[in-house]
Amino acid sequence: MSAPERIPPRSVTTAEVLTRGELTVRGQIRDASNAVLQCSVAYDGQEVLCVYKPVRGERPLWDFPDGTLAQREVAAYEVSEATGWGLVPPTVLRDGPYGEGMCQLWIEGAPGSELLALVDAEEPEPGWKAIGFAEVGEGRTALLVHADDERLRRLAVLDAVINNADRKGGHLLPAEGGRLYGIDHGVTFNAENKLRTLLWGWAGEPLTGEAVEVLKGLKDALAGQLAARLAVLITPAELDATRARVDALLETGKHPEPSGEWPAIPWPPV
Repeated sequence: MSAPERIPPRSVTTAEVLTRGELTVRGQIRDASNAVLQCSVAYDGQEVLCVYKPVRGERPLWDFPDGTLAQREVAAYEVSEATGWGLVPPTVLRDGPYGEGMCQLWIEGAPGSELLALVDAEEPEPGWKAIGFAEVGEGRTALLVHADDERLRRLAVLDAVINNADRKGGHLLPAEGGRLYGIDHGVTFNAENKLRTLLWGWAGEPLTGEAVEVLKGLKDALAGQLAARLAVLITPAELDATRARVDALLETGKHPEPSGEWPAIPWPPV
């Protein structure tokens, strides 16, 4: 009699752990404008750290009256995954100790990766892109620059698609292994153009060939399964505007430029 076939244990994904695991609050991040809790989440023998942002801890925003910040954070993750770039940590919408909220994998930043700098110069050095001049006190100004980094350039494209109104320096998380993540995507997907970012260094420049191919894939996805996933997270008008932004990027073939209708750089920038 032969031995029964052994079925290998099923691999549990990070998304499953975040969605189904037991959330335990470990502490609060107090410098955030909305309720942000650090938690551990355990499921099927796995345990990870995560960020939990309950909807009841969100402050109302007059210019983002529909849906919740938590839903927009999840929508940003869905679009990031559709690009294949993996620029947003795994993020789900789930119930928790303080009600429904966004649950996102905690990312430990890797030290020593300089992405932003203030320099006493009129033009950036090679390897850097100019953002603009900033006051540094005593009537002096300095040039704010960001790294000419392909990871940042991909994130600039993602921000243009999701209409990110708050891409600050503190929302950039270099991680181990050379990965770069963007976090805090609660003010995204507005139907009106609200792009506000530090990543203007490529404004008006041609998109990379890689970015063009990714945008073509997004265009197809926004006519299919991605659209179905986004439809429960953002409004129909916001979904249509997302499609229109992808179409506009493909039509121009260039990174967007500031409109001049409102401040293009978030404040504070970091």
